[in-house]
Amino acid sequence: MTKRKRFVITSIILSLGFVSLQFIEERMRLYSISILGLLTIILYFWSLREGLGKDFTLLSLILPFLFTVSVGLFWFLLPSNIYTQLPIIIFYAIGTYALSLTMNIYTVSAIRTIALLRAARGVGFVLSLVTSFLIYDTILSLKTGILVRAPLIYLASLPLFIQGFWSIPLMKEVDSKLIKLAAVAALVTTEISLMLFFWPTTVVVGSLFLTVSVYILLGLGQANLESRLFSQTIREYLVVGALVFIGMLLSTRWG
Repeated sequence: MTKRKRFVITSIILSLGFVSLQFIEERMRLYSISILGLLTIILYFWSLREGLGKDFTLLSLILPFLFTVSVGLFWFLLPSNIYTQLPIIIFYAIGTYALSLTMNIYTVSAIRTIALLRAARGVGFVLSLVTSFLIYDTILSLKTGILVRAPLIYLASLPLFIQGFWSIPLMKEVDSKLIKLAAVAALVTTEISLMLFFWPTTVVVGSLFLTVSVYILLGLGQANLESRLFSQTIREYLVVGALVFIGMLLSTRWG
């Protein structure tokens, strides 16, 4: 069986599993999402098995798992009607197939250089941002205390940054520099979430601001790993952050 057929089968099975979530009792939703996330890892491992080994290539399974979990959690925040659920199902099906192609390019590029790598990095970057927004929106929607929110934000951000940074060197061995860079980026994101805890902003605006933070930190980190961290690059990312911060400031209802 060709890889492309396996990618299609993976996308179909996961999409059907995703549809079945709407028939699960509310008290079993978290368990069902966990099972679907585990199924995602198994199916992607099956689809990408030629390029995977007992090394850092296993990081290519992180984003598909988080994508499934984030969309699944966000699903239960939406109104229960076909007009909101059908677009999400279609989006998820397309996203899982795109991730299959992207992660396949990553695992192959860990062995040899291929022409589609830069395009795959772009897709992976965008899907990382989408995943982060859905996860942050879910966490902020819980309205938990600061002692619960901070660890959740950090635990969600760390694997996203590790996988995002790994997509640049695509090495097979453990790189302490990459791990430290991801840990610092996740910590900064968590600190920003703590600031938002005392900021009277909406869940959507807060999630968007955290996602922009991931965009800046992930973009700068990747540029650093590519040895392309020029002053112009830093300035461009900081301008985006400043504009979003001003927008959040103006949209906040003080008092």
